[in-house]
Amino acid sequence: MPGLLQSLRETLGEDARPTAIQASSMKHLFKEPAEGEKYKEFLLASETGSGKSIAYLLPVLQDLKRAEGEQSKPVARPSSPKPLNPRALVLAPTHELSRQLASFAKRLSHVIKLRVMCASRANTPSTAKSSGTASKMKGKFEVSSASNDAEFVISKSSRMSRPVDLLVGTPMKLLEMERGKGWNWEERARERATKIGKGKTEEHEDVGAEDGTNKEPAREFWVDEPEMGLQNVEWVVVDEADVLFDPDFQESTRMLLADIAAARGQPVPVITASVSSSPDSEGTPTPAQPISYPFNFLLTSATIPTSLSTYLSSYHPSLTRLASPRLHHLPQTLRTEHTAWTGGNKGADIERRIRRVWAEDALVHAKSTTGPGPVKLSKVLVFCNKRSKVEQLAAFLDGRGIKCVALTGGADARKRGSNHHLDGFLKTDGPAPSGPGLSDPAQTPHVLVTTSLLSRGLDFSPTIKHVFIVDEPRNMIDFLHRAGRAGRAGEEGKVVVFGRGKGRGSGRTAEVKQRVRALVG
Repeated sequence: MPGLLQSLRETLGEDARPTAIQASSMKHLFKEPAEGEKYKEFLLASETGSGKSIAYLLPVLQDLKRAEGEQSKPVARPSSPKPLNPRALVLAPTHELSRQLASFAKRLSHVIKLRVMCASRANTPSTAKSSGTASKMKGKFEVSSASNDAEFVISKSSRMSRPVDLLVGTPMKLLEMERGKGWNWEERARERATKIGKGKTEEHEDVGAEDGTNKEPAREFWVDEPEMGLQNVEWVVVDEADVLFDPDFQESTRMLLADIAAARGQPVPVITASVSSSPDSEGTPTPAQPISYPFNFLLTSATIPTSLSTYLSSYHPSLTRLASPRLHHLPQTLRTEHTAWTGGNKGADIERRIRRVWAEDALVHAKSTTGPGPVKLSKVLVFCNKRSKVEQLAAFLDGRGIKCVALTGGADARKRGSNHHLDGFLKTDGPAPSGPGLSDPAQTPHVLVTTSLLSRGLDFSPTIKHVFIVDEPRNMIDFLHRAGRAGRAGEEGKVVVFGRGKGRGSGRTAEVKQRVRALVG
């Protein structure tokens, strides 16, 4: 499609060449369905930084536009009273990734004029709230089309339907939009109540049974009107499928997929982890019943863990797996380095290694430039296993004159409805910012400290050439995702792995070294 090709050239440049996974995608996903095949089912698996987003967005966007072009009038669809009725959904594990994917899809589709939106956690306007009663504000539908994050805001006074082609969001956010805000609040309240100690609950029940005064009325929960209909959905992409089908996300992911199928008139069972592994009365595993979704179903992943492979084999046996030759390997442009703790303050060890990176930057600057000018210091991404470690390390580095961004799941910065809290770290298309203080790590953050929250899918700036892994990775899949934030799209990078050089724990460090070495080949 010429318009899509024009946007692709504007985004990647005239000399861009497809990666292995992109070439496989173009070969298989652009083909017309075979006779008797109504919907496509594919898994795109490739190493980090190999361009999987382009591999699935191009065929999805082209098919959406082609469907419009096949009719002289706008595509006829079942009427829906809900404001949003998307034709394609992209599911992502984090709001940051959702925003970045929506922004990228918007750039690819700006010539062919498809409407791309992002549903993130904080769909709130950055401007001051307008005056008016709650009833007047209840149905406004406001779209901020100028935002690079492609975010939108629905305030609920106008229930007028708006055309949406591609909607990007997390499974839980999309469930909230299609079922109504508050749909799961009662269940969550029960779960919280269960966690409060049973002894305390029983004590209160005993007292109430005696005098009849402790019986509190059941709390009622309000559920808002749904904002989104699913009957028009023709494509569903599960980005970072190894995450969205792991225990933390699989319930909401499968529930949303089942809701889409039901909305399109072909209900399927919601497969939970307990159902997929439950034995029958004789103790033998219950054979899985394959699922056939009434829409095109694409998954992408940088890894195929055993759990995901087993699930797909059981419930989607006809799904085609497209894998690059370097799946489960680090990018070839990414070097690895192992460094030992000194035995003292680990924060001081990390600080010294950061300053060593910057000293190397200064040496390169001195050799390559003749005139005066600030040294362009590398950005450093530091991964910890625990939220408390992120906060402690960031506080230590701040105290040592290294300004940091510390990001965990509950950080206030994540509630602002944009990715501006990651400015300077994520990849952008515009010119690099310039100005006083931008090269000073005491004024402008050059270090981002986080957990695995930001290790999945996000495309970081080429200025991030160093990834520090300061806690032992839980597994090699986790390591691949963390290390893969550098060395992306052919850029050079280095991952520095900290560990014990001797004494207690050094054996485990040696094992990690050996396993990392296997990923480099």
